[in-house]
Amino acid sequence: MNIVLVDQLSKSFGEKVLFKEITFGIEEGQKVALVARNGAGKSTLLRIMAGGDDADAGKVTYRRDLRVAYLPQNPVFNEDNTVIGELFNAENAIMQAISEYEACLQIMQKDHSTPIQQRMEKAMSRMDALQAWDYEVKVKEILSKFEIGDLEQPVSMLSGGQRKKLALARALIEEADLLLMDEPTNHLDISMIEWMEEYFKRQRMTLLVVTHDRYFLDNVCDEILELDRNQIYKYKGNYSYFLEKKAEREAIEANEIEKARSLYRNELEWMKRMPKARGTKAKARIDSFHEIKDKAFQKTEEKIPQLELRMSRLGGKVLEVHNINKSYGPLKIVSDFTYTFKKGERIGIVGKNGVGKSTLLNLLTGKERPDNGRVIQGQTLVVGYYSQEGFVPQEDRRIIDIVKDIAEEIPLGKGTVSASAFLNYFGFTYPNQYNYFSSLSGGEKRRLFLLMQFLRQPNFLILDEPTNDLDVFTLTLLEDFLLTYPGCLVIVSHDRYFMDKLVDHVFVFEGNGLIKDYYGNYTEYYRDKLAEEQDLKSRQKQEKELKVEPRVKEPSKKPTFKQQREYEALTKEIEELETEKSDVLAKMNSGLSSADELNVLSVRYVELERLLEEKEYRWLELSELF
Repeated sequence: MNIVLVDQLSKSFGEKVLFKEITFGIEEGQKVALVARNGAGKSTLLRIMAGGDDADAGKVTYRRDLRVAYLPQNPVFNEDNTVIGELFNAENAIMQAISEYEACLQIMQKDHSTPIQQRMEKAMSRMDALQAWDYEVKVKEILSKFEIGDLEQPVSMLSGGQRKKLALARALIEEADLLLMDEPTNHLDISMIEWMEEYFKRQRMTLLVVTHDRYFLDNVCDEILELDRNQIYKYKGNYSYFLEKKAEREAIEANEIEKARSLYRNELEWMKRMPKARGTKAKARIDSFHEIKDKAFQKTEEKIPQLELRMSRLGGKVLEVHNINKSYGPLKIVSDFTYTFKKGERIGIVGKNGVGKSTLLNLLTGKERPDNGRVIQGQTLVVGYYSQEGFVPQEDRRIIDIVKDIAEEIPLGKGTVSASAFLNYFGFTYPNQYNYFSSLSGGEKRRLFLLMQFLRQPNFLILDEPTNDLDVFTLTLLEDFLLTYPGCLVIVSHDRYFMDKLVDHVFVFEGNGLIKDYYGNYTEYYRDKLAEEQDLKSRQKQEKELKVEPRVKEPSKKPTFKQQREYEALTKEIEELETEKSDVLAKMNSGLSSADELNVLSVRYVELERLLEEKEYRWLELSELF
């Protein structure tokens, strides 16, 4: 049964039609992805569904009392507000109570005055009355996963990645029945994206997501909605299934259009010979002719030939890095890094947000100077550098004029193409090339800036998060284009699919300025990393057991008598602790405890959780022996 129904929805901006009379529904528990080209109206559709925009026609109907949370592509916050103020800004009594309780906890770390204690007593009484303690425990879990620590810091101090995490945490904390998410993986590091995938797979929630992350689409989503040529097409399956069925649909449509064109030519001859129709059959045939004409002149997706970029001549020396170091105060970003870049190399750079990936790129390009060490560029080196910060908004001019300022003819591997044809290859159709820069969507502006780097014929191309705000279709074009690029390619990206397809080896930021060179793509590195972590845990477990149990010549596969007794005791202790935990929570929610008693109960509840975690971990270790 549908929990939300989009019925005959239409939206236009001036003469540009985004979608026309589209209809679809989402059932409870479904995880649906919305895919389309940049500028097709994905974000607008989500905004309308969230109530932030109005449709020209049609309506969105929700099940009664349905709770909806919306994560926009670029979250907007009150810059003067604190993190905790933004986290719990919903008009929800429980969330407001938790907000006040969390604020009191933060203040009481520094201030134990009587007014603060009285405020805490009121906050705890409010939590008690709403039975919000269980919910507060879940909130703390989400905050710890998103590494949101200082709840009192102003939002204005947060980085792009931290702001995205704050918006995501806020959306998840709301516990909505339907979660609308616009590019949730943008500005997140890969480890956080992988955690989020696991979280969504575990949770029985309803999800409608716009994302260009193809591994995310494959791992999380069970239905794809494609917005194409103002219409919606449904595909029951993940992204791989969608690609297969989309190709089949387009082949069938192309065949039908070809048949319609053939029939149209025959019917056109009849129309030219036919006098003014008076009979019913003739009128029906004329009506049918107009339907055939509409079908015959229907536009199909243009198959664009592969282009191969010509680069500037590159000499024997490309770029050499000798023992460079870079720190900001006590924070080490790069420590004694040495590398000689070679022609034709394809390198990925991975690491958590804030470890220094962009700083390394700035050191390579000379935008920043190392504290010591040398960066030596070859005499023929021509660097193309695409970065999120390097994007400079253009004055309000036409797209074609902006590109022609750089080059009217673009040299390729074989021959040249016009600036207009090059724009068309990257999705700026010939009519749209005469639109003004201000009319472009965020993704279209990024795409324009990206292709402007190619026009300079670089022989050393650096791409810092090039996939942000690009649709999956443009990403496929970009990948095919870069596969033929003959120069040196360096990529920083959280898009694992993009990295796997293009890079031969990766620089891994391991922390404290250390950079490891791993030969293989990201998936291979991640697989080896998990294997190493598992091996380390196994060794630590064996070392721990060796410290407890004496070494024997032929260790038995069965548990020792001591281990069996410990296992039985732990089973009983865990059961007792679980019972006590339930009793403590019941007392906290009963409304009968005083403020002092609630303080004692809260401390004991946290202690019980810690004891349970320790004992359950040991119980799991021992259970493997039985």
